[in-house]
Amino acid sequence: MLNNPYKIGNQANPQLGYTYPSYPVPTAVTNNMVPMTPAGSTLSPTGIPLQTGVNVPAAPLEESYIENILRLNLGKMATIYMTYENNSEWNAKIFKGKLEAAGRDHIIISDPVTGMRFLLLMVNLDYITFDEPLNYAYPFSGGTGPVR
Repeated sequence: MLNNPYKIGNQANPQLGYTYPSYPVPTAVTNNMVPMTPAGSTLSPTGIPLQTGVNVPAAPLEESYIENILRLNLGKMATIYMTYENNSEWNAKIFKGKLEAAGRDHIIISDPVTGMRFLLLMVNLDYITFDEPLNYAYPFSGGTGPVR
């Protein structure tokens, strides 16, 4: 029964690529709904969630990932070196263009002469060069960056 609305929790067939969300269910003793509680909390006897001693550290506001560095340098000309494994026609390719956008898994550049845009996957990225200084806010020392 793939679409059984009475499935509780995450009991769908994961081999088919989907799962059911978890929902509160009545308890056998009181027939009251048990509320969902956030991770790291417990229920008091009255059913109100209590926070336990689990402290989750806050993530830094900005981390030094490639996409963040690229976002600081949008509009600059970049030379992007990519490698495509198991490709007999072109194993390595060089792209030159104006940096338009960058995400966790992609880079978008445009050729200033033709206007052609390229969507490049980060998984194929080897390295990037720029002909001008980079804007770079170093995240671990108040955003000042290393002194040179």
